[in-house]
Amino acid sequence: TIAKYDNICKAIHLPVQSGSNHILELMNRKYTREYYMSRIEAIKTIIPDCAISTDLIAGFCSESEENHNDTLSLMEWAKFDFVFMFNYSERPNTAAAKKMKDDVPEEIKLKRLQQIIALQQKLSKESNIRDIGKTFKVLVESISRKSSEHMAGRNSQNKMVIFPKINNKPGDYVNVRITKCTAATLIGEIVE
Repeated sequence: TIAKYDNICKAIHLPVQSGSNHILELMNRKYTREYYMSRIEAIKTIIPDCAISTDLIAGFCSESEENHNDTLSLMEWAKFDFVFMFNYSERPNTAAAKKMKDDVPEEIKLKRLQQIIALQQKLSKESNIRDIGKTFKVLVESISRKSSEHMAGRNSQNKMVIFPKINNKPGDYVNVRITKCTAATLIGEIVE
C-alpha cells in the first residue's frame, strides 16, 4: 500500500529492541533476528526509498558484550535512518522486573548506549549524504529553529529538511533540492 500511493509517507518504524536472539527471547519478543532481517529486506525490495527507524535498548538483563555486538552488527546491516535509543531501566510490574535481575552495571549500560548513539550518528549521516543532489517534495511545518530566514519541513521519508523562507507557510508543499546535510538534517534550496 505504501509503495502504491504517493500520499503515504515512505517511512516505517519497525522496533527491534535488540539484535541478539538471546535477548529477544528474554524480552518475550515473538520474532528472531533473522525474521526481523527478512522484514527489512522485504521493505527495501518493495519500497526501495523507504526510511526505516527502530527502537533499541542497551543493557537489558544479562546482556553480554556478545549480545551487545549483535545489536551493533544488526544496525550496520540494516543501516537504519533513525533510531530511538535507551538504556534499560527496570519498570515496576513488568515481567522483566518480576522474573529477571537488572544485573548489567549502569556504567556498562551507558557505555553501550553511547556506542549505539555514535554508530547511529554515523549511519544517519551516511543516509543523508546519499540524499545530496536529490529533490524531495517537502511538507512545510514551521520556521527553522536556528534561523527566521529558513523554513523546516519533512520529506516522505520523515527526514527534517531546512530551506530558505520565500513565500511558503506551514501546510504548503515545496520541492527542495538537497545541497548539504548533517546527521540529523537535510539542507537545500527550493526548485520549481
